[in-house]
Amino acid sequence: MPDPISWEFAWPYYLAALAFGYLLGSIPFGLIVTRLAGLGDIRQIGSGNIGTTNVLRTGRKSLAAATLVGDALKGTLAVLIGRHFYGQEMALIAGLGAFLGHLFPVWLKFRGGKGFATFLGVLLGAYWPMFLLTAGIWLAVAVTFRYSSLSALTASLLTPVLLYLVFDRIQMAEMFVLISLLLWAKHHENIGRLLRGQESKIGSKSKPVPDAAAASDNGDT
Repeated sequence: MPDPISWEFAWPYYLAALAFGYLLGSIPFGLIVTRLAGLGDIRQIGSGNIGTTNVLRTGRKSLAAATLVGDALKGTLAVLIGRHFYGQEMALIAGLGAFLGHLFPVWLKFRGGKGFATFLGVLLGAYWPMFLLTAGIWLAVAVTFRYSSLSALTASLLTPVLLYLVFDRIQMAEMFVLISLLLWAKHHENIGRLLRGQESKIGSKSKPVPDAAAASDNGDT
């Protein structure tokens, strides 16, 4: 078991956990898998996002699944590694770092994804019963309304509430309040389109991914 952290000198541990989580979370799996598949820059189609929903617009479900798993697991690993070395509190800090890394990756000029897959990954590592419940809420809303953004917004809104009221995980609920607020802020354009009735539904395709020549013409490297 690791030695307990002295609170007088705790801030370097918090900073290290946050930085570790951030670097792990900033890996842009959506961009990587689509480039490896020869589909160009995912940021040039659809919403311009690097997340699962936009990758799905390429018509390649396998790539979308790979993106979902990668974006989720980086959040899960950050939490599990943080817990292994320094306990639950550091695990939550590392999870927050991973979420921030996905939203604001240094490699992409701080323009990342919307964060729900990483949100789920952090939740899986932190408390798997709530992960199952949150995933169930997302699925129920997605099946009913077919809006990925609405599903993510609803599930993320309810997560800290349920952590507090049902599971009595107060510290975790407080952390997910912050994470949920960040997720909602990143979805502000989606919220506007939902209110105007202009949001794309799950399964809708956008303009085709540019081929290698077209990608080159668009400044893709």
